[in-house]
Amino acid sequence: MAIETFSRYERKFLLNKSTAESIQDKLLNYMEPDEYNRSSEFYTISNLYLDTADDYLIRKSICAPKYKEKLRIRAYGIPKEDELVYVEIKKKFCGLVNKRRTALSLNEAYDFINTGIKPEQKNYINYQVINEIAYMLKIYNAPKAKVYIAYDRKAFFCTNDRNLRITFDVNIRTRRYDLKLESGDYGENLLEDDKVLMEIKTLNAIPYWLSRLLSEYKVYSTSFSKYGTEYKRMLLNNYKAKGGKNICSKQFSVQPRLIPQYL
Repeated sequence: MAIETFSRYERKFLLNKSTAESIQDKLLNYMEPDEYNRSSEFYTISNLYLDTADDYLIRKSICAPKYKEKLRIRAYGIPKEDELVYVEIKKKFCGLVNKRRTALSLNEAYDFINTGIKPEQKNYINYQVINEIAYMLKIYNAPKAKVYIAYDRKAFFCTNDRNLRITFDVNIRTRRYDLKLESGDYGENLLEDDKVLMEIKTLNAIPYWLSRLLSEYKVYSTSFSKYGTEYKRMLLNNYKAKGGKNICSKQFSVQPRLIPQYL
């Protein structure tokens, strides 16, 4: 069954390329490349983020609440219509990230998201996760694809602790049109060419050798969200396009919602 559910803490760092490359070289003393990186230096991840008509999910996320969640369709590379992708729920509570996802063909994922009708049971589908996604589609009034985000990734696993994973994302690109995963992984750059997003993902404490490595390079964690950064850039562009008029003041306010209960 193509399903992954896991919890972990994630710390993010924005580095320049030379620092990232130096850290990667030293990581090889403790870690090994991800299976996707054994045949190529980077592999591509592409995502469609879903949100409400008023962008409630990302506005709430930007406000840094104790609990937040996102819904997305994720593919590795550029999928064809009959190839498997993942529909994912990503939740974060008091710093702990929980991911729940199930595989669907790309066409099945589109049909499910657009209609809310659950797909027929197949051996690669986890119906517990399907039920959770269906619940989100109901309480958020059928969220739709809002933004495409893709990036090229290099990842490492710790040889002594498979729960410790470090990723390096480059060439983060986004678009708010042509919102189809099969259309290609093009878009506008989200960060400067010299920037690399490093993420440390672990359920346990960061080992001493890694803390020492971070201290050696004087790198410090930061709060960074690809979707959040793209959304704020979009608001700024709209602000400028309308002559600098104050259109942003209400964009980040999040009003409490009455969430209906479904059995």
